[in-house]
Amino acid sequence: MLAPMSDYVCPRCRVRAPGTALTWCCPRCRGPWDLEFTGAPVSLASLTSRVNSLWRYEEVLPLATEPPQAPHVTLGEGRTPLVPLTGTEGATAGGTVSAKLDFLMPTLSFKDRGAVMLAELARRLGPDTVIADSSGNAGTAVAAYCARAGLDCAVYVPEGTSAKKLEQIRAHGARTVVVPGDREATARAARAAADAPGVFYASHVYNPHFLHGTKTYVYELWEELGGLLPDTLFLPVGNGTLLLGAALAVEELYGHGLIERRPALVAVQAEAVSPLAAAFHAGAEEPAGPAVVRPTLAEGIAIPAPPRAAQILRAVRASGGTFRTVTEEQIRAAQLDLARRGLYVEPTGVACWAAVRAAAERPGSTVLPLCGAGAKTGLAA
Repeated sequence: MLAPMSDYVCPRCRVRAPGTALTWCCPRCRGPWDLEFTGAPVSLASLTSRVNSLWRYEEVLPLATEPPQAPHVTLGEGRTPLVPLTGTEGATAGGTVSAKLDFLMPTLSFKDRGAVMLAELARRLGPDTVIADSSGNAGTAVAAYCARAGLDCAVYVPEGTSAKKLEQIRAHGARTVVVPGDREATARAARAAADAPGVFYASHVYNPHFLHGTKTYVYELWEELGGLLPDTLFLPVGNGTLLLGAALAVEELYGHGLIERRPALVAVQAEAVSPLAAAFHAGAEEPAGPAVVRPTLAEGIAIPAPPRAAQILRAVRASGGTFRTVTEEQIRAAQLDLARRGLYVEPTGVACWAAVRAAAERPGSTVLPLCGAGAKTGLAA
């Protein structure tokens, strides 16, 4: 039995829409939705006997079932390893740094956390087709979970997307629509198609169910660390879906009295495309306008105008965190450094390690995600 779906609400206009609607954005401002959802506290002791997937945290996920743990769309996602990274160039002096290996997800990136939620939602709504837009990883994840759910799927990708990522999307049976231009041109094309009747827009930016999937990253840390969280979470930020999910989880855990303090959120952007970092350090509530797009190895976070920019900046400030940027050379060096430690990660996925390596001494404990597998793109040139 399915529980009622939570309503959508626009955080800016306060316009509402039912959770059963295919309306993908606020009809007044065309901004992304939030979700009116309040979960129940998770019992740490109860987790040992639960299903080995993201759905083990079902009481904090908005697509509930009765009884709990009834079948959902799943590929066994989640429960990724947490491993220590030994110090390099003084980066871990006075503290510890660990990496969560989200590149070991079923489609080889952290985007599976949100994609499984979107596919489950689409399965319940029964659209004619599902569309997504992506520079690769989100599209791959949506394609895979739509295949698992038996849903028709098309993925809009920018020209220049890695051939390996295109191959993976198509292998899952999804159609690819290659859009001339950059990532923003691709998003515009997908949003235009999303307005057609019978289309479910599986947007990792506009649909808040994706954020409620990515928050399981923090719930897994909390479980693995025995009910604790590290002092600092480094998180890569383009559209900010992992950081916003992490912020959701931290507030839920703190609100339920399951942690005593909130970790600082340190957001990492590529120096080449860093509108949020510039706005943060200028004390602005959101970027003044789209950033100039310059070439970067970290293509997955090269977002010139993030739709949830104001939310991301508020979340970082509320946590007592900050923004850091990394250069192309720092990204190259970090990818090679991790590979020599046995961890082969794509360039976007090493941005946080690049930032930690470049940081001054940070006492306490730090965790960062390694978000995508190097097999998707190869070594940075």
